[in-house]
Amino acid sequence: MHISAKVDYAVRALLLLAQRAPELVTAEALSAEQDLPREYAEAILTELRKLGYVVSKRGAGGGFQLARPAGEILVGPVVGALEGPFVTVRATPPEAIAYRGVAQHLPSLWGALDESLHGVLDSVTLADLLVGHIPTQAAPPDARPAPTLRT
Repeated sequence: MHISAKVDYAVRALLLLAQRAPELVTAEALSAEQDLPREYAEAILTELRKLGYVVSKRGAGGGFQLARPAGEILVGPVVGALEGPFVTVRATPPEAIAYRGVAQHLPSLWGALDESLHGVLDSVTLADLLVGHIPTQAAPPDARPAPTLRT
């Protein structure tokens, strides 16, 4: 999975808003604190507002804040709203792909990867990220069965 600058900046923006809640945060403050281009910070905050993740207040003393508590905002839906499906193969979701022969099971692998990504990202809230609570789903290398090759 490729994490785009857009997703990276958006999650960083949401984390800053979560940390500062209920204070209003300006695009300038976000830009300065997270070392983001100002225009991009403004664009990201505007998109997050349109998606319903933040609200804004205009005028002197205005800025942005989370639309809901940080504990209610999951990272997975944010990523999906900004980028679309997590795993695609040539812009096609894994469940819509069918291969023949030796590659027949490959779509199942891509689907499992998609489920794994969702399993992690859909279980982490902004509040979790603020305190460093990140779940892992990968089995330790010694717990995985050894691969077998047929000759």
